[in-house]
Amino acid sequence: QAYSGTPPAEEKEKIIWVRFENADLNDTSRNMEFHEIHSTGNEPPLLLMIGYSDGMQVWSIPISGEAQELFSVRHGPVRAARILPAPQISAQKCDNFSEKRPLLGVCKSIGSSGTSPPYCCVDLYSLRTGEMVKSIQFKTPIYDLHCNKRILVVVLQEKIAAFDSCTFTKKFFVTSCYPCPGPNMNPIALGSRWLAYAENKLIRCHQSRGGACGDNIQSYTATVISAAKTIKTGLTMVGKVVTQLTGTLPSGATEEEILAHSNIRRSPLVPGIITIIDTETVAEGQVLVSEDSDSDGIVAHFPAHEKPICCMAFNPSGMLLVTTDTLGHDFHVFQILTHPWSSSQSAVHHLYTLHRGETEAKVQDISFSHDCRWVVVSTLRGTSHVFPINPYGGQPCVRTHMSPRVVNRMSRFQKSAGLEEIEQELTSKQGGRCSPVPGLSSSPSGSPLHGKLNSQDSYNNFTNNNPGNPRLLPLPSLTVVLPLAQIKQPMTLGTITKRTGPYLFGAGCFSIKAPCKSKPAPQISPSKSVGGEFCVAAVFGSSRSWFANNPGLKREKDQSKQFVVESLYIISCYGSLVEHVLEPRPLSTAPKISDDTPLEMMTCPRASWTLVRTPQWNELQPPFNANHPLLLAADAVQYYQYLLAGLVPPGSPGPITRHESYDSLASDHSGQEDEEWLSQVEIVTHTGPHRRLWMGPQFQFKTIHPSGQTTVISSSSSVLQSHGPSDTPQPLLDFDTDDLDLNSLRIQPVRSEPVSMPGSSRPVSDRRGVSTVIDATS
Repeated sequence: QAYSGTPPAEEKEKIIWVRFENADLNDTSRNMEFHEIHSTGNEPPLLLMIGYSDGMQVWSIPISGEAQELFSVRHGPVRAARILPAPQISAQKCDNFSEKRPLLGVCKSIGSSGTSPPYCCVDLYSLRTGEMVKSIQFKTPIYDLHCNKRILVVVLQEKIAAFDSCTFTKKFFVTSCYPCPGPNMNPIALGSRWLAYAENKLIRCHQSRGGACGDNIQSYTATVISAAKTIKTGLTMVGKVVTQLTGTLPSGATEEEILAHSNIRRSPLVPGIITIIDTETVAEGQVLVSEDSDSDGIVAHFPAHEKPICCMAFNPSGMLLVTTDTLGHDFHVFQILTHPWSSSQSAVHHLYTLHRGETEAKVQDISFSHDCRWVVVSTLRGTSHVFPINPYGGQPCVRTHMSPRVVNRMSRFQKSAGLEEIEQELTSKQGGRCSPVPGLSSSPSGSPLHGKLNSQDSYNNFTNNNPGNPRLLPLPSLTVVLPLAQIKQPMTLGTITKRTGPYLFGAGCFSIKAPCKSKPAPQISPSKSVGGEFCVAAVFGSSRSWFANNPGLKREKDQSKQFVVESLYIISCYGSLVEHVLEPRPLSTAPKISDDTPLEMMTCPRASWTLVRTPQWNELQPPFNANHPLLLAADAVQYYQYLLAGLVPPGSPGPITRHESYDSLASDHSGQEDEEWLSQVEIVTHTGPHRRLWMGPQFQFKTIHPSGQTTVISSSSSVLQSHGPSDTPQPLLDFDTDDLDLNSLRIQPVRSEPVSMPGSSRPVSDRRGVSTVIDATS
């Protein structure tokens, strides 16, 4: 292709879906190989799954940039597949399938039984032995599979079933999901511990504080209705207003009548509601969110959109949730702050509205950067939108996004200048003698869902000596963010030069020698070409194009550190994986660049891998050798899990010593246990001041040389009295404080002297000179 300029003639297999996978192979927290990540430059590979109209394929792209095929099979269409991570084990809970791992969970058209309807069973295959170790049958079609180290989640129409990772026995199931029109028929998000799904109704007694803030363009009726949805206080009054506006009930109706009225109509399904459950503490069996159910295991329950939810994803830490609705105009970023008691005490802060545009688009993929400062949302039109966010909210700017590391919410200047205290005073004294500056208010006045701070909340804040419990009002302000870059996948790559060097399994890396340019050349719009739908997936990762352009050079340790943002990898349904280099910079139209200057972004494609297979390729099926990357990774993670649980890994020489095991805290030697325990406790005995003395240039210290006596100048005394060392009254100094000109004093002392304390018993003759004590405590 590079030489002739004509596209290759051989046919390629049709790709149905693409996805970047997280498995043991790139698990930086549990795979010991990556624990020295900052010193050895050892970075996890990208793991990529491609679903074809016949079979599927798994690729690994290590940091060297040489793509390696790990698995390839042709056994009919596959709807969903996951490489299951090694489960978390303990002394009480062991892994029944430890010798068989790694396992591949597949949902294909013809199940293992052969007789059931298509896509109705999940088959778990061992990549070590090649056999099928478990099959889970369902009556209705399966839409998707999700998994973490605790559970395997099977997503069905309006239902979710969760299975234990160690035994694959049913753990819990949800039957109250809102039906979504697609492409994702039942969107869920699975973090390391929480599971979020779209609930089909809003239950007041479980509703968390906060949730989606209404858009400023809403009509009055919509504002009142959304206020009725989310503010619990004053429900009766708002209810009357709503029913008068919508004309469903006579104007004199009470809250009881409204509730009874809604029950008569068999409460219709409410779109846009999200429930988050804790997969560890939720009860076995059905998870029911209703007025009668207790809130065990329910972390949060809140309205996120007015339209049905289309797609959602947790960030790597699991504290932020990004949600999109079926229109796809705006995406919402929520921060989940939980309460151990119940979901109604939890708070859901709506930090960002990511505004994509006014046309309709369905979202298919959401991906976070590892430091949670960037989020990429890909739509079915084949466009990936790159948004800057902060994990703690607030406007993204030069200070937050131009450094390689995450910065604190407040800069040192903001901390030391005491701006936040002024801001809090302004917002607390609304309309008082200190009238607020409009820009400083910390809660959006236009939003109907942010109620006034009630007396109980302010009393709680006051009694707890807590100036800012994040779960209590006022909620943080909402920020609207526009995409800094919109990357559309081209149908064909432009002029690409093929790189020389060895290839593994025929997947070469092409490096694109293209200069960075802000306006990409016009390309054929892929959304028109393939029936309007164009599947893409995106993920952030360290740059691999650096190798492609410099094959002879060794990678330096700090090579990846020179980029502020990791590269963005996008795989399209044409099987081409493209690395895009993202370069944020201050807005070029800004008159001067400061910390708060907005950002713009340059993007350019740097390298490409053609990963689509052709019908001539051989299959690559298990059983695999012991040195296969997936098997090596599974062994490493399982070994680490044994160590964590304090168990003896199979095949390891002898028992682990007591100190190395995780169980040493629970050992019988109580003395040692106390020492171990105390060494890990951080004790805070009192709250420090909001501003420390050295945080700003408020004081200047100068030395005074009066005539031959030690002087104590106290800032509280109206006249300066002098006390000698033996506390006998001394005559007053011969100058007055008002006439004391500090500028005329000698600033540099002749030599440093120990500070004398009032009432010290050292005789005057001991002191070589004179010194001054300035008592500034009052």
